[in-house]
Amino acid sequence: MTASSIHPGDLEPSRVKLRTYITRRRILRFDAAMVLGLMFTLLTVIPARLILPGTTDIGRPALVVALGMFCWWVIARMSPGLTLTGPQPIRWALVAWWFSLLLSYAVGFQRGYTGMEANSADRWLLGMAAFSGVVLGLSDGLSNWDRLRTFLKAMVWASAFMSLVGLAEAALSQPLSGYLVLPGLEEIRAAPELQVRGGSLRVASTTSHYIELSAVLATALPFAIHLARFGPTKEERRRYLIAAVLIGAGIPATISRTGIVAIGISMACLVPLWTWRMRYNVLVMCAGVFGALGAVKPSFAMTIVEMFTNISEDPSITSRTEDYELVGYYFAQRPWLGRGTGSWVVPQYIYLDNQWLSTALCQGLLGCALLAGLFLTAMVLAIIALRRATSAEDKHLCAALIGTQIIAMFVSATFDSLWFDTYAITMAVTIGLCGAVWRFTHPRRAVRTSIPDRFLRDG
Repeated sequence: MTASSIHPGDLEPSRVKLRTYITRRRILRFDAAMVLGLMFTLLTVIPARLILPGTTDIGRPALVVALGMFCWWVIARMSPGLTLTGPQPIRWALVAWWFSLLLSYAVGFQRGYTGMEANSADRWLLGMAAFSGVVLGLSDGLSNWDRLRTFLKAMVWASAFMSLVGLAEAALSQPLSGYLVLPGLEEIRAAPELQVRGGSLRVASTTSHYIELSAVLATALPFAIHLARFGPTKEERRRYLIAAVLIGAGIPATISRTGIVAIGISMACLVPLWTWRMRYNVLVMCAGVFGALGAVKPSFAMTIVEMFTNISEDPSITSRTEDYELVGYYFAQRPWLGRGTGSWVVPQYIYLDNQWLSTALCQGLLGCALLAGLFLTAMVLAIIALRRATSAEDKHLCAALIGTQIIAMFVSATFDSLWFDTYAITMAVTIGLCGAVWRFTHPRRAVRTSIPDRFLRDG
């Protein structure tokens, strides 16, 4: 490892008690970065329809790991010698969100769940436990900048693989995820079919939906750009540039407005930190990728243009707006706490394709406010970290994280983001990373170092 790849802050000595110092650069491999890197790889490489035998969709291997991470964090918090010192605002935002979940869960049983709603409510709580395990594991569990970078590398390459599968599906005009069947797992549903939109085919790769794929890739893209810009060696920067191109090319292949707008959000957050030369290079690469996709599929460019010029006539838009009257009817019955956590379940009710509306119906205004509060807390922490950071690399990563929270709020208005596990866990990753960079840039050494309480005890 070259000296330039070691973050100076990781070498900072921290005095934990009399004549006792530790460094954040600890030789520890079986840690949160390794476990959650494995989790994200399982999440994106294994198709979403594959589960452990005898389980429901919460039995995806990645979700099982995430649930284990949640249990790991709870055990650590309950063990006095393992409790980490220092504040972490993400914890409080997550506790508030859980308060809303459990309160609406109780309200749902008071109203009277149907059998399908009750199963959905239980599944929702398990899904949110997995979501919380990822958030807390990253915000509290990452020991230093080097381990954070290690996790980002795993995330970027896993996303690049997922994008490559999608690009191959678009080029061959047939779904390929159906061939990615691992022994020991069973299929809960059929692989998503390629959908025709405006003369082009939409691909879903290993995810459950085309929009979900575009949202995951758009979230991973700024991290690929970050590694391509700040890699310690020229060869490594080239490798991550290839990964960034692959991920970026996979987004328009989904034929999704959501992914393209999400790219714009990311770029709006990163461009102010770039040099003019880098802005020019990125613009040229984007034009090249778009042109290459258009050459492979001549109808592709026209389809992308029509998605934005014919919005008023697009069935995907009109179908969403037509649901507003029905949503208003149910929302008016229970506006504050909702009908019950996870109670708006298909096929008992219709698809809303809007997480904010779904949250309003299930958890009421309180749930919407606390979900927005979770995103805004993560964004504010990333903004604070950006202001504290002293190096261009740290500032760039913080700016990328700010963009991911804006993307999360936007994407939640275009599809049911928390119902689709691949994107929901990706969202949890970005929230946890916001907490981690806030901690790493904190002015107090004890908070930055995240010292276990056992180090602070005398004797």
